[in-house]
Amino acid sequence: MGSRYRMIWRWHFYAGLFCLPFIVWLATTGMIYLFKPQVQPWLERDYAHVAHGAPQAPFVQIAAALAAVPGGVLNAYELPATPDQATRVLIGKGPRVIRVFVDPSSATVLHVVDENDRFMQIVFYLHGELMAGTPGSMLVELAASWTIVMLLTGLYLWWPRGARLRGVLIPRLSSGSRIFWRDIHAVTGIWISVMALTLLLSGLPWAKSWGGMLKEGRQLYAQTTITQDWTIGSAAERKTNRAANTPVMDEHAHMAGMSAASGTVMVDPDAYSPVDVLAPKVAALGWPAPVLISPPSALNPHWSARSDTQNRPRRIEARLDPLTGAVVSQVRFADRPFLDRLIGYGVAMHEGQLFAPLNQILGVITALGLLTMSVSSVVLWWRRRPVGVLGAPPARRDTRAGGVLVALIVLLAVFLPLFGVTLLLVLLLERFVVRRWERGRHFLGLSGT
Repeated sequence: MGSRYRMIWRWHFYAGLFCLPFIVWLATTGMIYLFKPQVQPWLERDYAHVAHGAPQAPFVQIAAALAAVPGGVLNAYELPATPDQATRVLIGKGPRVIRVFVDPSSATVLHVVDENDRFMQIVFYLHGELMAGTPGSMLVELAASWTIVMLLTGLYLWWPRGARLRGVLIPRLSSGSRIFWRDIHAVTGIWISVMALTLLLSGLPWAKSWGGMLKEGRQLYAQTTITQDWTIGSAAERKTNRAANTPVMDEHAHMAGMSAASGTVMVDPDAYSPVDVLAPKVAALGWPAPVLISPPSALNPHWSARSDTQNRPRRIEARLDPLTGAVVSQVRFADRPFLDRLIGYGVAMHEGQLFAPLNQILGVITALGLLTMSVSSVVLWWRRRPVGVLGAPPARRDTRAGGVLVALIVLLAVFLPLFGVTLLLVLLLERFVVRRWERGRHFLGLSGT
């Protein structure tokens, strides 16, 4: 076994040692989130068939929702997907967005819930930031970066160096337990690596550090303010961004909020009455659900409508004439900048909605593959570990990285800054601390250096 191969094996081992708990967590929560379009409606099934007559005007339903959230203002009215389901009205109150379910036939409020308390939103935050805000988002990004390195080094280690298929694309199931577990680990990695790398890379634009730098870099060269179709960072920062999209509190909206705060269902007709004109006009457009109609806000000074479907290439948004309901201007996915479209495809695939349900199935297979690799790696490590040491592949004094490998590491460090920073810290720690600590060197397999 060459010294360079052994060095890459060592980095693969240490990357896996750090990433393993995160891989199990992200794969599990990610599998759950893949089925948001099925799970969330099932959880809200009590509000799927509630109407028993002709629907009240949207304005009347909005008034009822406002009365249920004193001091709130309309954030968006969601077009009903079916005639008898409860109407969803989104109410902004400071940085919060509250979802109100209203019986369309009687304008009776059935349920009130904070958007961040809905099950799938909780899973989203568990998956993306461990429910730990910005530090959690940074930690997930760091784990994703090292998982990319782990997969790339694993592909190098197991790439076929001959014409054989067994043990590379097909596991050897009858060659003893050691070969069995090694093949289960490596062959699974060969099969799922492309999809796993795609999921990891497509998740980076959401991350606090990587996504923030991407946005700042785009803004630096843009001539107008950058608006994105995806969020960045922690839940707290998303709340801040959401607050900027709270409707402008002009005189009419202020009167509407005061009426709601008083506990009545009376709202100034001039505040949100355009919804009565806009709702049927927007419904006739046939956009993918959910479709939201929003009043003027700090970010958008016009009445607008948008499709908020998870399949982002199908999203549309439009500016509306509040008097006639006509579409004044619209932006389709194809009208967005190339980078936004590229990331939009990646986000839709990450969420399993680009070509559902096959996309969901591939996501589940990939997540199960990552879990299989995690379990098999623990078995392999447990079976081969020497007593009293970590069990990392021993280092050799004569190892030389080589120019090509160094260049690839530098490129990865630039592309994945958190990987680059932590790699430098690990190298410095090994150079100036561990190598002077005899017991630590022995435990980490550095005794030969």
